[in-house]
Amino acid sequence: MNEMTALYERNSQAGLEATLHAPSLQPSHELEAAASEPVLAWLEQVLLERFGLPLRLERDGPERLYLRHAEAPGHILFDRLQPGFYLSGIELPHTQWDAAAEGFSAPLGMALPAPGAASLPRPLVEPMTGGLTIHYDILGMTFWMLSRQEEVDAQTLDRHCRFPASASHAGRHGYLDRPVVDEWLAVLGQVIRCQWPKVSLRQHQFRQRPTHDVDRPSRYGFARDVRLAKVMLGDVLRNRRPQALLVAPWVRLRTRRRLHRWDPLNTFDWLMDVSERHGLTSAFYFICGRTDPRKDADYEPEHPALRDLMRRIHERGHEVGLHPSYHTFRNPKELANEAERLRRVCAEEGIEQEQWGGRMHYLRWQMPLTLQGYEQAGLDYDTTLGYAEAPGFRCGTCFEYPAFDPVKGEALALRIRPLIAMEASVISPLYQGLGTGEAAFECFSLLKARCRAMGGTFTLLWHNSELTTSAQRELYERVLAD
Repeated sequence: MNEMTALYERNSQAGLEATLHAPSLQPSHELEAAASEPVLAWLEQVLLERFGLPLRLERDGPERLYLRHAEAPGHILFDRLQPGFYLSGIELPHTQWDAAAEGFSAPLGMALPAPGAASLPRPLVEPMTGGLTIHYDILGMTFWMLSRQEEVDAQTLDRHCRFPASASHAGRHGYLDRPVVDEWLAVLGQVIRCQWPKVSLRQHQFRQRPTHDVDRPSRYGFARDVRLAKVMLGDVLRNRRPQALLVAPWVRLRTRRRLHRWDPLNTFDWLMDVSERHGLTSAFYFICGRTDPRKDADYEPEHPALRDLMRRIHERGHEVGLHPSYHTFRNPKELANEAERLRRVCAEEGIEQEQWGGRMHYLRWQMPLTLQGYEQAGLDYDTTLGYAEAPGFRCGTCFEYPAFDPVKGEALALRIRPLIAMEASVISPLYQGLGTGEAAFECFSLLKARCRAMGGTFTLLWHNSELTTSAQRELYERVLAD
């Protein structure tokens, strides 16, 4: 009999007897004090969304944390809390845990990464009077990954002032391609079923979420004279498209009320067609400001052609969102101004949505200042948190979750939808450089399979401007169809 089976039988057959000897619950005033801790209250919300159970967390000194079920006796104790999960600038150790060797189901069939621990005892889960003990700080690690605590006051930044994958703990220890939070919560779910055999855990269904940052809705339609001439010259010399000498001026002239069908970047109807064939909804994020003319868009959201595009997206049941301009990641006031500008244009076009969200331009993000910008803007969700240089699980999860400000120590109304893969991260020679062939498809497919195994969401970013070749379009369709 393996240890998992033994734990289950112990708690299903003799659970009541064990709980008769359990320590008494804390006095009500102590329970209220524990529940008032913002981190614990936020973790309870994360657990509720994941398991669908009324679970409560009670701290017992600095090194012990109890997980209790509000409607059943007994508890799960975490007895090795890691303070480093709540600090900035701390170099955490790393090890692995072989779940299968101890009778647990490994969600991905592999040993689990265990950041924050140099080694783990065996067995990792043991019975105790009135419950079970887990000798790893699963909840601390969950906070650390989801809150992006390691990015607070980060000193290593790339040329766009982004915290790079190579500086992250996951990148340095080789588990960026693993949804480590989801894997450990799946193990916690197994322990919960051992402790409370009669509970039913929430079941999650895999889904895909295609998203598109509209950096350039048109190749020729909005460029000013000098810029248009440079684009035309580049098409003729670099891209060997001499027809651009005729097409570009014509498209520029005709892009007054609507994007022209000859414009190579006008892939919006094609994207919506593909999504609809797969029963999916696409989200299109528009730039509504110009904090850096060199990096931001050459269009204005008030332009009739852009109004027409947004209206058509809405009419077809897809989503319109915000792509905050280059410098707004450090400027909450300007981010809020751009959000208001988008909502105003949409209101004028009769576009009403239950939720408004977005993604930062260039995936620029500074924790927690960017979070505060989203809060000030009144946006419902953000889907920036993936790395530009490498696809994977920056937040350790493929599930949406409530945001938490690790500096102020408070939960936010904002929701985080982690970005799993951007097309440029895989295809571009600036990053992984896998091109559009089989190697790129396998990269996307692996990440998608891991999201599917967890019942999470595969959030994909593919720019409308990166679908100009048949190879790009074929790869995009394969990724969605896989």
